[in-house]
Amino acid sequence: MTELSVPVPSVRLDVWLWAARFFRTRSLAKQAIETGKVDVAGQRPKSSRAVRVGEQLQISRGEERYEVNVLGLSDQRGPAPVAQQLYAETDASKARRAEQRAQRVAMRDGFQAPEHRPDKRARRLIRALGDLDAM
Repeated sequence: MTELSVPVPSVRLDVWLWAARFFRTRSLAKQAIETGKVDVAGQRPKSSRAVRVGEQLQISRGEERYEVNVLGLSDQRGPAPVAQQLYAETDASKARRAEQRAQRVAMRDGFQAPEHRPDKRARRLIRALGDLDAM
């Protein structure tokens, strides 16, 4: 007799990233995978790679980098609270993202937007300063 092997449940990587709400569309998820912004267990995958429960993913999105463990599988995009149950972010990843966010906020503190539009004299000075770069 032959034993029937029970298939391990899995979902395509690009579909899972879309369902877990890391990317707005599946095509954006596929593009991120193809450009090397997603790693599965330290390796660069294809978008059709099967994701299984227990795998570790590194996802770069903008300036943020997530390290998550897959807790559940879904091929349908649901509400955010349901999507957040599909993965668990590591504590190191949360701490790193919080530190980077604090650095970005600190860099913005030095800039003060003007209270009003520049007048004629100020516009001439701004234009003159812009001309210095051309020299």
